Amino acid sequence: MFNICSVLETKQHMFNLGDNMTKSLITIVFLLLANSLALASQSNNINSLNTQRIEQLTGAKGQLDKTEQVFKVSVPRSDLSVTTAGVKMVPAMGLTTWAAFKKVDGHTIMMGDMTLTQDQVNAVMDVALNNGLSVTALHNHFFWDDPKIMFMHIEGMGKEDDLAESVGKVFAAIKKTSQEGVSKPEANIDPTKSSLDAQKIDQILGIKGAITNNVYKVTVGRTTQMEGHTMGNAMGVNTWAAFAGSDELAVVDGDFAMHESEVQDVLKALRKANIYIVAIHQHMLGEKPRIIFLHFWGVGTTESLAKGLASALAITSNKKPNNR
Repeated sequence: MFNICSVLETKQHMFNLGDNMTKSLITIVFLLLANSLALASQSNNINSLNTQRIEQLTGAKGQLDKTEQVFKVSVPRSDLSVTTAGVKMVPAMGLTTWAAFKKVDGHTIMMGDMTLTQDQVNAVMDVALNNGLSVTALHNHFFWDDPKIMFMHIEGMGKEDDLAESVGKVFAAIKKTSQEGVSKPEANIDPTKSSLDAQKIDQILGIKGAITNNVYKVTVGRTTQMEGHTMGNAMGVNTWAAFAGSDELAVVDGDFAMHESEVQDVLKALRKANIYIVAIHQHMLGEKPRIIFLHFWGVGTTESLAKGLASALAITSNKKPNNR
């Protein structure tokens, strides 16, 4: 690295020689070196993280990986008492919530993994979505765990303070729901005794469904390419929903097939309708365009559930929902 003081001393010495050409050359070199040093300093500032500020805004302690220049804050879920197949789990065995921050070209990128009980998932997801973060996956890491633990992956890109503040709100929501608990949607429904009006659902969804064993089901196929071949509805590339119960109290479950660019809007549409997200993952590898699948569960009137699904379907079909 150049020493600016040495450069100044050299420049002054050469000036004292009285050689005008030398003076001009040295001046040009000096200006180039000064500019390079300024750019290097600016680059360092652009790509450096304010770790103390991140800790303050997230409310969590972190550690800097100097090799990758990544600052990671962690919240061990020591408040949970989890057993997996009889084994008492501790945070070091994978029960830790974390978020990692990295600056690239003046932008901050955040990626994280939230450790949640199944009852916490949708309440915490709402906070993430409502504060500018993306939810990118939702799945389990264990079998036979009690209580059931789910892992929700989040990410974001933008200003460091904004991302850290949003993560802090997610962390706060985890703490709050852990302390206060979250109600779950329950309904005493026997699908074999369903009496819902299928035509009403058809009208709202704008799609013709079918009733099998008193369960109403609608399927919307999509297509993708694998090894140059088209894969569609019959191969499982589809969105589907199954309704059971009555018009006054029904349950719906199903699966959304989405392009990556559609995921966040579909999540928001379903959550706005109080339909619960239970999984986000892929079913295939190497397909183009990539298809992400989202599994859902909802309880309510058939009308409210169908309208929520119609809003989400409009995103994946580029059509306006029929919410009359």
